[in-house]
Amino acid sequence: MNDLDLKFLKMTIPLAKKGLGRVSPNPLVGSVIVKSGKIISTGYHKYCGGDHAEINAIKKAKQSLRGAMLYVNLEPCVHFGHTPPCSDAIIKAGIKRVVIGHRDPNPIIRGKGIRKLVKAGVLVEICEQAQAFEDLNEIFIKYITLKTPFVCVKTGQSLDGKIAASSGQSKWITSKASRNRAQYLRKKYDCIMVGINTILKDNPYLSCRYRNKLEPDIPIKLIIDSQLRTPFNANIFSKLSPAPVMIATTKAASLEKISQFNNMGVDILICPHGKTKKVDLKYLMNQLYKHEISSVLVEGGAQINGACFDDKIADKISFFTAPKIIGGENAINSIGGEGISNLQKAVIIDKIKITKLDKDLLIEGKVKY
Repeated sequence: MNDLDLKFLKMTIPLAKKGLGRVSPNPLVGSVIVKSGKIISTGYHKYCGGDHAEINAIKKAKQSLRGAMLYVNLEPCVHFGHTPPCSDAIIKAGIKRVVIGHRDPNPIIRGKGIRKLVKAGVLVEICEQAQAFEDLNEIFIKYITLKTPFVCVKTGQSLDGKIAASSGQSKWITSKASRNRAQYLRKKYDCIMVGINTILKDNPYLSCRYRNKLEPDIPIKLIIDSQLRTPFNANIFSKLSPAPVMIATTKAASLEKISQFNNMGVDILICPHGKTKKVDLKYLMNQLYKHEISSVLVEGGAQINGACFDDKIADKISFFTAPKIIGGENAINSIGGEGISNLQKAVIIDKIKITKLDKDLLIEGKVKY
């Protein structure tokens, strides 16, 4: 694989990102077709159930593809799902060479698409610098291999880690630029998770203003509410924010209230609880997987944020940090929960990326336990 190959292959990443918010639980995939050194067609996976990136690129081409090269960030599929196998279409089109970003982690596909192409006489090469292509589909990789959603903990905090002053005031710690980026972040995830205290104190809508009318009504809004204290008239149920609402609760919840919420179209998930009487988050993640929810963006307060690390369900952080000192022992920290008593057990944030947003810093990284 030469530098030109890598250049064409990297073009598949921004193409694939066009499917953000539409393809879940499928992966993000983009494809570029090159003939005689020139790009003659591109495609991407537009929505779940629709044609895959390779098919869209093949259909879009206005000339014969015999002898062409196809670049795709993920191994072409070999099975019948909502659509026929991409590998068959590639072979039929006469494409002579396929360059792949990384193998499909899906156990029913992994390696089979490559082997089928090779058996048909297609030259296949896999990128040795696969990290960027794996990062693109970090959500899909965890979801399809571990059968549980990918979880990102997002918070807006001061430099000293506070999400509210001692008075409870929290609007606004971060800048407008940070809040706009946080809205865009919602577009990436299937579900936004908050705790009941966020509902009672802030009464948010949890809408995503970066979605358009052609996109599905997601992210789904999920409330962690062990006692089922959520008010029926909370803004989260408003028609101004039409995405579905789910509430995770325990057996302590009122059966009458559960029935009323069901009549409103709210999906109630009854979860076991531990010693603290809180919802078992690991059990909840298993239930979300069964609902084909591949990713969760946590936008809760200190207790929910902390619980995600205590229960080891967090995979990534997105901390919007403003250059402000709030101080005060009674001011609310961004991370609560049980925490750790031994520094050797501290949660490590790896592969850190820092982005400047106005005067704020967005700190992102992978969680290591």
